[in-house]
Amino acid sequence: MTNIKAVLVEDDLKICELLSSYLQNNHFDVTCINDGANAAAVIIAQQPDIVILDLMLPNADGFTIYRQIKSLYHGKILFLTASEDDLDQVMALEMGADDFVNKPVQPRVLLARLRMLLRRDNEQKTAAPIGKSIHFGDLHLDNQRKQCCLADADIKLTSSEFDLLWLLASHAEEVLSREYLVKTLRGIEYDGIDRTIDNKVVILRKKLGDNPALPRKIITVRSKGYLFVPERW
Repeated sequence: MTNIKAVLVEDDLKICELLSSYLQNNHFDVTCINDGANAAAVIIAQQPDIVILDLMLPNADGFTIYRQIKSLYHGKILFLTASEDDLDQVMALEMGADDFVNKPVQPRVLLARLRMLLRRDNEQKTAAPIGKSIHFGDLHLDNQRKQCCLADADIKLTSSEFDLLWLLASHAEEVLSREYLVKTLRGIEYDGIDRTIDNKVVILRKKLGDNPALPRKIITVRSKGYLFVPERW
């Protein structure tokens, strides 16, 4: 079995040792970084399969590091934080994070989340039909290139944002529950609390010009989920 390359950016030495040791025993090659100053350079140079990035670090926080690497690193990024502020999670997701885990986290839970991210990525690469696209009015989606165009303008979406939009558009005029969206896109069961999908819908509406106060293109169906309306593009 080929080991998975990971970079763990965590300034708490005990947590870093605990998590890296557990991951290494489960077929990960882990590089530990304890300071934010040189994290971006190491990530860009190594190009790991996945980065586990703490938000609160000396010299450069996780958000700063993400901005430094986002155009030069194309693997998965999972944020860690001990903060209880929901705004941290919202900001991380808006920036394009693939997942977000609060500390303290049990090593086996982190391992499961990492495997889920990597498995989902592999499944999407395998399953995505070459050249498959969706067109509704001025909206054009290319699943192979992960490209979204609206009225001939290129809309910059993260991979996870595109995947959510593609799933909604693929089931146009069908209400998709949060349970279904979380299970399909993240490979985990919806716990009734997780706001990841809701936050990404808010981001999509903003990027696609849908009125956040009175959305018409991606609408919320109370107590049921989200509905993509094809004729309004």
